[in-house]
Amino acid sequence: MAKLGLDFPTKWGRGYVARFVRNLYWTYYISPLITRIASLSVSGTEALSATGPFIFVANHTSHLDTPLLLTALPAKVRRRTVVAAAMDNFFMQWFKAFRTVLVFNAIPIDRHKINRRSSQLALELVEDRWNLVLYPEGGRSPDGNLKEFKGGAAYLAERSKATVIPTYIHEAGFLRGPKYAKAPIHTQGPSQRRHHVSVTFGRPLVAEPGENIRRFGTRIEEAVAELGRSVSGDPDYGRRPPDEY
Repeated sequence: MAKLGLDFPTKWGRGYVARFVRNLYWTYYISPLITRIASLSVSGTEALSATGPFIFVANHTSHLDTPLLLTALPAKVRRRTVVAAAMDNFFMQWFKAFRTVLVFNAIPIDRHKINRRSSQLALELVEDRWNLVLYPEGGRSPDGNLKEFKGGAAYLAERSKATVIPTYIHEAGFLRGPKYAKAPIHTQGPSQRRHHVSVTFGRPLVAEPGENIRRFGTRIEEAVAELGRSVSGDPDYGRRPPDEY
């Protein structure tokens, strides 16, 4: 019986053949398609001149966030990037899991609880100088605003000494929202077959000497929220009512 969930094998996705096929697929199909339907603009790529590996920590409103973010990356960085994908969404059916690994170089994570096995795999890959994409909200935003981050990004960055790149993806939820988004602001409108989306990379962050993981996680979350406020012009983006703290 084929293994699924956290047991689904992903090492082959980082092998030579899969990387070769993936690079062709992205170069000649996915990236051209994304830039055509999203009229994508990218800023802040100078942040990627910092010393890697990088942990890209991004907001999450749409299933299109990952192809948008990966398309925004320089090809050299993208080819060395792994995506942390929700086990319960992408790794419970064999073909879907296979496609997710082949196309996105994904690894499964348990987004509902701390799982040492998935955390250890992510840590080992970053220590092996793979970049990693994380969505610390744990899923697509239910209302379009930034939700409270889980602590995995700060933990992995502190343990691996990797550089965190705060990342904000603007208005991806409006791009075919009824199919790919979750928030009513995106799903109750028309399914836009073309929409302008921007991806902004923020100032690199590293754990400071003596800084605990909770404090580092707060800095990471605030950095993404500040990017969102700056790009969207919404002063309340990423701010939660007092009763949510």
